[in-house]
Parts: sequence; C-alpha cells; structure tokens
Amino acid sequence: MNRNLSLIIIFGLCVLGPCMVFAASAYASISALGRNPSSAPKIFTAMVLAMAFAEILAFIALLIGFQLFSASQ
Repeated sequence: MNRNLSLIIIFGLCVLGPCMVFAASAYASISALGRNPSSAPKIFTAMVLAMAFAEILAFIALLIGFQLFSASQ
C-alpha cells in the first residue's frame, strides 16, 4: 500500500509539473505581448518550444511511472 501511495504522488507530480510550466509560459508570453506586440512571432516560437519541452519531460516521467507501477505488481 505504501508503494502505491508513492506512485500516486509521482503521477500527480507528473501532471502538475507541466501544468505549472504551461501556466507560467502563457502568463509570460501574454505579458511580453502586452509590452511589445511587434515581436509576436519570436515570442510565440519561444512559448511553443517551452511547452513542447515540458510536455516531453512529462511524457518521459509518466513512462517511468508506468514502468515503476508495472514492476510493483
């Protein structure tokens, strides 16, 4: 039971981490667009790259979590 609780916490962090990155990236890009609207293409590219890297890391973390879960049964 203790190992299952730790896996639930790991899965929760795998979901909450990228959500926080998405929120921070969106807030920063909206603030930057409010200050300088002419740099929209550069800001959009940086925002998409940050979100893609966060999603890749979340996917890898979930794969590791699933691997741990399958090993515990």
